[in-house]
Parts: sequence; C-alpha cells; structure tokens
Amino acid sequence: MKDLSCLKPTIRLSITNPASESGSVFGRGIANLCLGVREAGSLNAAAKSMGMAYSKAWRIIKETEAALDIQLLNRDGAHGSTLTEEGDALLDSYLSIDAQMQKEAEKAFNNLLS
Repeated sequence: MKDLSCLKPTIRLSITNPASESGSVFGRGIANLCLGVREAGSLNAAAKSMGMAYSKAWRIIKETEAALDIQLLNRDGAHGSTLTEEGDALLDSYLSIDAQMQKEAEKAFNNLLS
C-alpha cells in the first residue's frame, strides 16, 4: 500500500442565500477577488492578479451581490474600489471558517491514517 501521508484534504466552503433562486455563492473565487480588492484597492487590479478579465470579475461580483442581497464593493470609478462593511465582515467570516475547517479536515485525515 502506498504512503498516504503526503496527501491533504481540501475543503470547499461556500456561503449561500437560501432565499435566492440564483446559483451564485460566496466561495473561494469571490473571496480571492475580495481579498485582491482589499489589498490592491481596485477590482481591476484584483482581476488582473488572478489572470481574469475585469468584465468577468465585475459580472461575478454583481451576480454574487444579487444572490446574497448585499453590496460587497464600494465603487469609486477611476479611484478604485473598497469592500463595504458587509463585504469586509463576510470575507473575514469566510476566511476564518475556511481556515478552521481546513485545519480540522487535516487533523481528521491524519488521525484516520494513523
């Protein structure tokens, strides 16, 4: 039998609005876009750093905002974007839960292998 200790579980967290009929969720991709906006101050810069077209990033943000019924970004035209208070809180919550779940998954996986 091969040594499985080099393997690692990966958790995929998503946050949804149960009242929404849209399939859009707040997951790793939108979290990365929001992190990019937080760090770079611009959706365009965040999209470019991910190798994504600005138009696609804009569409993803708009679809997610509509599905979750919250505004994620404050847009200031040529001056860039910032996360709204709700966007900041959602991103922080997502990152915290994701990190906790990943840590627990790795712990459980390692315990099962021992």
